Amino acid sequence: MNRTRSALVIGGGIAGPVTAMALQRAGIEATVYEAYPTTADGVGAGLSIAPNGLAALGIVGADDLVRQIGIPMTSLVMESWTGKRLAEFGGPASESSMQFVWRADLYRALHDETTRRDIRIEHGKRLVGAREDGDGVTARFADGSEATADILIGADGIKSATRALIDPGAPAPRYTGLLSFGARLADTGLPSSEGKMHMVYGKRAFFGYAVYDDGSGGWFVNLPRREPVSLEQVRETGAGRWLDVLRDAFAQDRTPAPHLLDRTDPAELLIVGPMEDLPNVPTWSAGRMVLVGDAAHAPSASSGQGASMAVESAVQLARCLRDLPYERAFAAYERLRRDRVERIVAAGARTNQDKAAGPVARVLRDLFLPATMKLLAKPEKMAWQFDYRIDWDAPVADPAPGATRQSVRAS
Repeated sequence: MNRTRSALVIGGGIAGPVTAMALQRAGIEATVYEAYPTTADGVGAGLSIAPNGLAALGIVGADDLVRQIGIPMTSLVMESWTGKRLAEFGGPASESSMQFVWRADLYRALHDETTRRDIRIEHGKRLVGAREDGDGVTARFADGSEATADILIGADGIKSATRALIDPGAPAPRYTGLLSFGARLADTGLPSSEGKMHMVYGKRAFFGYAVYDDGSGGWFVNLPRREPVSLEQVRETGAGRWLDVLRDAFAQDRTPAPHLLDRTDPAELLIVGPMEDLPNVPTWSAGRMVLVGDAAHAPSASSGQGASMAVESAVQLARCLRDLPYERAFAAYERLRRDRVERIVAAGARTNQDKAAGPVARVLRDLFLPATMKLLAKPEKMAWQFDYRIDWDAPVADPAPGATRQSVRAS
């Protein structure tokens, strides 16, 4: 068998380091190449690691890293703008409870763990091209340098440069009709939410918040906006102006949203920008190149599964490469992942439609939401997402002959 021994991992965010650690466990040497010249400390808002994502991190021995920096979220409480409780998802605290983490903390923990395991991370390496020969694939970076290995893995996010090299006609990210904001508060002035994340369908926007036992906490907002806008354009408006817009959007809500917004200083506002997703990426691999994480499948933040899906895919890809030559490994990996991730992207898109509802749709949403939530709150309805587990020790089945991709052209 033509075994994979080395890999170039493009992207040093969340998916890249986890992919490198999973490859290391599979006996494959990986180096991570990050486009930005420095580490991304302090960048990003909050996110959740679902039980399925935590289980996948456990395979590479990184689940305790998340527990050390995360806050266990025992349940999600859905509410209306009037303060009425619509439903509650979840149960008692356990080792597999959903963890709420700040992306900056997760990034730093994974970065430090990757280097502790003697996996090299190189910064200032923006991918601009790749070429293949019979022995491997060579990446070209914007600084003029090159690197060669058996395979190249694009873990470079929703705006992936690797995806464009694999398929120049690949779809661009889709705007969901929502802008995202958040803040991390040292003192919320509210009692603890006791491990519960509150999700509020506000009268004009969606609001999520949690308060920790020490009184600190955080919130996020999904603000409907029909016209697409870039992150740069959103940031040009300025934090102070956006806080005024958000306060106005929640002024009529009978929830903690107005209070938490009033306690937020403009310097604390995280302008995340337009929420996007990737419903379908037709081509995940070509020749010696393959995609993982948001580069291949990017659910919107509304899914609560983005990071967890990236971790699952990283582990499954490494498992396939452990057992099969790279072309058949890529085909097996896609077969194992595509249906699941596209189902989760679709679920997140349906949630976005409720969040971005117009005036008439909001009336209908608020009318039918209580009954819908009672149906969805049953644990068995969410088991397909949260109970998914990867059997690392099981051998990967070889896909049917011919289930491979064409070699990528030099670019």
